[in-house]
Amino acid sequence: MARRAAAAPARPALRYRVRCADLHAHLFEVELQIDAPAAQQRVTLPVWIPGSYLVREFARQLSDLTATQGRRGVPVVQQDKATWQIDCRAGEPLVLRYRVCAYDHSVRTAWLDAQRGFFNGTSLCLRVEGQADAPCTLQIDAPAGTADRWRCATALRPVKVDRQGFGVYRADDYDEIADSPVELGPFWSAEFDVLGVPHRFVVAGAAAGFDGERLIADTKTICEAQMRFWHGAKARAGARDAAARPPHDRYVFMLNAVGDSYGGLEHRHSTALICNRTDLPQRGAAKQAEGYTTLLGLISHEYFHTWNVKRLRPAEFARYDYGQENYTRLLWFFEGFTSYYDDLLLRRAGLLDDATYLKLLTRTANQVLQTPGRHAQSVAEASFDAWIKYYRPDEQMPNATVSYYTKGALVALCLDLTLRSEGHATLDDVMRLLWQRSGGGPVDEAQIAAAFEAVGGRSFAPEFRRWVHGTGELPLAGLLAAHGVAALDEPAQRAQALGLRVEEKNGSVTVKVVLRGGAAEKAGFSANDEWLGIELPAGRGGRTAEAWRISRLDDLPLYLGDAKKCTALVARDRRLLRLPLAIPPAQTTLRLAPRDAALLHGWLG
Repeated sequence: MARRAAAAPARPALRYRVRCADLHAHLFEVELQIDAPAAQQRVTLPVWIPGSYLVREFARQLSDLTATQGRRGVPVVQQDKATWQIDCRAGEPLVLRYRVCAYDHSVRTAWLDAQRGFFNGTSLCLRVEGQADAPCTLQIDAPAGTADRWRCATALRPVKVDRQGFGVYRADDYDEIADSPVELGPFWSAEFDVLGVPHRFVVAGAAAGFDGERLIADTKTICEAQMRFWHGAKARAGARDAAARPPHDRYVFMLNAVGDSYGGLEHRHSTALICNRTDLPQRGAAKQAEGYTTLLGLISHEYFHTWNVKRLRPAEFARYDYGQENYTRLLWFFEGFTSYYDDLLLRRAGLLDDATYLKLLTRTANQVLQTPGRHAQSVAEASFDAWIKYYRPDEQMPNATVSYYTKGALVALCLDLTLRSEGHATLDDVMRLLWQRSGGGPVDEAQIAAAFEAVGGRSFAPEFRRWVHGTGELPLAGLLAAHGVAALDEPAQRAQALGLRVEEKNGSVTVKVVLRGGAAEKAGFSANDEWLGIELPAGRGGRTAEAWRISRLDDLPLYLGDAKKCTALVARDRRLLRLPLAIPPAQTTLRLAPRDAALLHGWLG
């Protein structure tokens, strides 16, 4: 029996239909009917997807575009990499048909094979120039031969769908189509309520031992904690007080469990996630895998984006331009502050203890402190450069930039602890004030600064200048000590002490990154070198000159003994090189540990 929902108030001007044309060839077939096209109608496919700041050229997967008006074929002329002009008459219904190859497992594009289908509207749905605000429908057909095995999940509102979820959905405009991914296949699914808001969690690729009940219970705890964070203890759908009413009336989590991957992408009413299959909670496990904590952090991060970046967002994102880069210097706030709260809210919700939270915070701090690029670029500049740096990592990236996720999270930490040290205000108060003042809409840096001043009772311009727009060190140790956390030194890993990032695999040491200013750079190491071994000169006590093959950096102390210098033997482009390496003195890395339980509880409790 078909399941019906309230029909759209007006006849849709644009109608998309998606078919799984060939599962083995990974091909979707898309039909788009435009009721009232313009003469010489232009259509485009986005070059990027909001939330992932890189031009990805989705049009490279589109082929076989044809157009008809009635029974008459009309010419299609491609004008640039992602734009086509249709030689059609105005006002007469126009039908476009084309195919899209879907073979990208990531959350950003599209996938189709005999086990699963997934797509974002930015990969499949052409944007009709001049009709971006027109109401749309999206019809999704079940693949032939899948019977009742496959289902369909999306946050779009149903118009007429069957029990498996296939059928017609509606969207207010193209932005909603672009912001509503679709999951297809024989996935696991569960529905649950969070303070009156219906939620659904679908998981593709889970193994037989997957503990769905645990995942739902923990996810519900996360969602409740975040709704109360933003809207107070009285948070609930339909609350009379608008401030207590969540901005979303439905939400869908879509998780794809695979052999080896991790990530997520936020949307207004849903999120697409990907994780290692072994990170899922397992039934009967005495202790869940460490990866499950990481997965809960990902769930928390993407759900927090429901408020921070999808609604409260950079002023530059008030309206997306899908045809080119959309620059902002505020990703340190929208991604970095979200990264601060993702694990912090797990702690407040009781899903982490203090020690585990501080272990996660230690990892974040060391990621920043071990990145020379923090001295080369501010976190605001890194936000602006995301389009050409963060999403295109190479061997020089750690020396040239800093992550607006990790350093942004530490900026949030420092601002939060500063507010707490100076009075009873917290960063929580700033976030809620920004939400209230903006109406959950676009903001600029001046408005963010004004909210800090209103909450903290003074200007935070000096902190913004040093921490956001400067490249100096953050005052982590002092602020953490004032809140019950000791910043301890412990020995750095061998690679970090040498100024390297390496891959150790199959008995070989391959250099991936040479860090700026380290001993390895001074010796002449280069990315992609294979470090074969070391030579030691004759030394005191009658020691003879000798050479050793190494298979991992932890072998070095065994062969070096007390030697302070050696010759590194490396292979570079099939050429064997001898590099004079001075062994640096012992170095330390940061470890955060509880020091004063009462002070710590005042922050984390």
